Amino acid sequence: MMIATLLLHGLSAIFLLGAVSHQAAACWRKPVRGHGHAGSVMAGFIAVRAPLYSKAVLVSYAITMVLGDVVYGPYRVDVKTMLFDLELWSWNGVFEIKEHLVAIGFFLLLPYWQIWRLPLTPGLERARRNLTTLLAAIVWYALIAGHLLNNLKGVGQ
Repeated sequence: MMIATLLLHGLSAIFLLGAVSHQAAACWRKPVRGHGHAGSVMAGFIAVRAPLYSKAVLVSYAITMVLGDVVYGPYRVDVKTMLFDLELWSWNGVFEIKEHLVAIGFFLLLPYWQIWRLPLTPGLERARRNLTTLLAAIVWYALIAGHLLNNLKGVGQ
Protein backbone atom coordinates (compact mmCIF):
# COMPACT_ATOMS: atom_id res chain seq x y z
CA MET A 1 0.00 0.00 0.00
CA MET A 2 2.85 2.39 0.80
CA ILE A 3 4.41 1.84 -2.64
CA ALA A 4 1.10 2.71 -4.31
CA THR A 5 0.82 5.87 -2.22
CA LEU A 6 4.39 6.80 -3.08
CA LEU A 7 3.65 6.31 -6.79
CA LEU A 8 0.52 8.48 -6.54
CA HIS A 9 2.58 11.10 -4.71
CA GLY A 10 5.15 11.05 -7.50
CA LEU A 11 2.54 11.26 -10.25
CA SER A 12 0.76 14.16 -8.60
CA ALA A 13 4.12 15.89 -8.12
CA ILE A 14 4.85 15.54 -11.84
CA PHE A 15 1.41 16.94 -12.69
CA LEU A 16 2.05 19.86 -10.32
CA LEU A 17 5.49 20.41 -11.84
CA GLY A 18 4.01 20.61 -15.33
CA ALA A 19 1.22 22.99 -14.36
CA VAL A 20 3.36 25.41 -12.37
CA SER A 21 6.17 25.31 -14.96
CA HIS A 22 3.80 26.18 -17.80
CA GLN A 23 2.29 28.96 -15.74
CA ALA A 24 5.65 30.40 -14.68
CA ALA A 25 6.97 30.31 -18.24
CA ALA A 26 3.82 32.05 -19.48
CA CYS A 27 4.33 34.78 -16.87
CA TRP A 28 7.79 35.51 -18.27
CA ARG A 29 6.91 35.44 -21.96
CA LYS A 30 7.18 38.49 -24.13
CA PRO A 31 4.50 39.10 -26.75
CA VAL A 32 5.51 37.54 -30.08
CA ARG A 33 5.40 40.08 -32.91
CA GLY A 34 4.96 38.83 -36.43
CA HIS A 35 5.89 35.22 -36.94
CA GLY A 36 9.15 35.22 -34.94
CA HIS A 37 9.60 31.91 -33.15
CA ALA A 38 5.89 31.22 -32.96
CA GLY A 39 6.35 27.64 -34.18
CA SER A 40 9.13 26.68 -31.77
CA VAL A 41 8.77 24.17 -28.96
CA MET A 42 9.42 26.85 -26.35
CA ALA A 43 6.75 29.11 -27.86
CA GLY A 44 4.29 26.22 -27.57
CA PHE A 45 5.36 25.56 -23.97
CA ILE A 46 4.72 29.14 -22.85
CA ALA A 47 1.65 29.76 -25.02
CA VAL A 48 -0.83 28.85 -22.31
CA ARG A 49 -3.47 30.93 -20.61
CA ALA A 50 -1.72 31.22 -17.27
CA PRO A 51 -4.79 32.10 -15.13
CA LEU A 52 -6.40 28.76 -16.01
CA TYR A 53 -3.54 26.92 -14.31
CA SER A 54 -3.99 28.49 -10.87
CA LYS A 55 -6.69 26.07 -9.68
CA ALA A 56 -4.76 23.09 -11.02
CA VAL A 57 -1.66 24.27 -9.14
CA LEU A 58 -3.61 24.80 -5.91
CA VAL A 59 -5.36 21.43 -6.00
CA SER A 60 -2.33 19.42 -7.12
CA TYR A 61 -0.08 21.12 -4.54
CA ALA A 62 -2.53 20.17 -1.79
CA ILE A 63 -2.92 16.59 -3.06
CA THR A 64 0.84 16.16 -3.45
CA MET A 65 1.45 17.52 0.04
CA VAL A 66 -1.20 15.27 1.64
CA LEU A 67 0.20 12.19 -0.11
CA GLY A 68 3.69 13.27 0.95
CA ASP A 69 2.45 13.46 4.54
CA VAL A 70 1.14 9.89 4.26
CA VAL A 71 4.53 8.52 3.14
CA TYR A 72 6.41 10.77 5.58
CA GLY A 73 6.11 8.43 8.59
CA PRO A 74 7.70 5.39 6.95
CA TYR A 75 10.30 7.64 5.33
CA ARG A 76 11.19 9.17 8.68
CA VAL A 77 11.65 5.72 10.23
CA ASP A 78 13.36 3.86 7.38
CA VAL A 79 15.24 6.28 5.21
CA LYS A 80 16.31 8.89 7.74
CA THR A 81 17.55 6.13 10.02
CA MET A 82 19.65 4.81 7.14
CA LEU A 83 20.96 8.32 6.38
CA PHE A 84 22.03 8.73 10.00
CA ASP A 85 23.55 5.26 10.22
CA LEU A 86 25.63 5.83 7.09
CA GLU A 87 26.45 9.39 8.18
CA LEU A 88 25.04 10.86 4.98
CA TRP A 89 24.52 14.26 6.57
CA SER A 90 24.31 16.18 3.29
CA TRP A 91 21.48 13.93 2.06
CA ASN A 92 19.66 14.49 5.33
CA GLY A 93 20.10 18.22 4.76
CA VAL A 94 18.62 17.90 1.27
CA PHE A 95 15.47 16.42 2.81
CA GLU A 96 15.31 18.99 5.62
CA ILE A 97 15.53 21.81 3.08
CA LYS A 98 12.82 20.12 1.02
CA GLU A 99 10.52 19.91 4.05
CA HIS A 100 10.95 23.58 4.84
CA LEU A 101 10.55 24.77 1.25
CA VAL A 102 7.37 22.75 0.74
CA ALA A 103 5.93 24.23 3.96
CA ILE A 104 6.83 27.75 2.80
CA GLY A 105 5.22 26.99 -0.56
CA PHE A 106 2.08 25.81 1.21
CA PHE A 107 1.78 29.11 3.05
CA LEU A 108 2.37 31.00 -0.20
CA LEU A 109 -0.68 29.33 -1.77
CA LEU A 110 -3.16 31.79 -0.23
CA PRO A 111 -1.48 34.93 -1.64
CA TYR A 112 -0.89 33.03 -4.89
CA TRP A 113 -4.59 32.21 -5.13
CA GLN A 114 -5.54 35.79 -4.33
CA ILE A 115 -3.35 37.41 -7.00
CA TRP A 116 -4.48 34.95 -9.68
CA ARG A 117 -8.16 35.55 -8.86
CA LEU A 118 -7.88 39.28 -9.48
CA PRO A 119 -7.98 40.76 -12.99
CA LEU A 120 -4.51 41.44 -14.34
CA THR A 121 -3.29 44.97 -13.71
CA PRO A 122 0.22 46.34 -14.30
CA GLY A 123 0.91 46.21 -10.55
CA LEU A 124 -0.09 42.54 -10.29
CA GLU A 125 1.94 41.34 -13.26
CA ARG A 126 5.25 41.44 -11.38
CA ALA A 127 3.76 39.88 -8.24
CA ARG A 128 2.22 37.04 -10.26
CA ARG A 129 5.46 36.40 -12.09
CA ASN A 130 7.64 36.42 -8.97
CA LEU A 131 5.32 34.35 -6.78
CA THR A 132 4.64 31.79 -9.51
CA THR A 133 8.36 31.52 -10.25
CA LEU A 134 9.11 31.02 -6.55
CA LEU A 135 6.48 28.26 -6.33
CA ALA A 136 7.89 26.65 -9.49
CA ALA A 137 11.42 26.70 -8.01
CA ILE A 138 10.14 25.10 -4.79
CA VAL A 139 8.29 22.39 -6.72
CA TRP A 140 11.31 21.68 -8.94
CA TYR A 141 13.62 21.38 -5.93
CA ALA A 142 11.16 19.19 -4.03
CA LEU A 143 10.61 16.83 -6.96
CA ILE A 144 14.32 16.43 -7.72
CA ALA A 145 15.26 16.04 -4.06
CA GLY A 146 12.44 13.57 -3.41
CA HIS A 147 13.35 11.51 -6.45
CA LEU A 148 17.03 11.38 -5.51
CA LEU A 149 16.27 10.46 -1.90
CA ASN A 150 13.82 7.78 -2.97
CA ASN A 151 16.50 6.35 -5.24
CA LEU A 152 18.91 6.30 -2.32
CA LYS A 153 16.58 3.95 -0.47
CA GLY A 154 12.99 3.48 -1.53
CA VAL A 155 10.22 3.71 1.04
CA GLY A 156 8.68 0.38 1.94
CA GLN A 157 11.62 -1.83 1.08
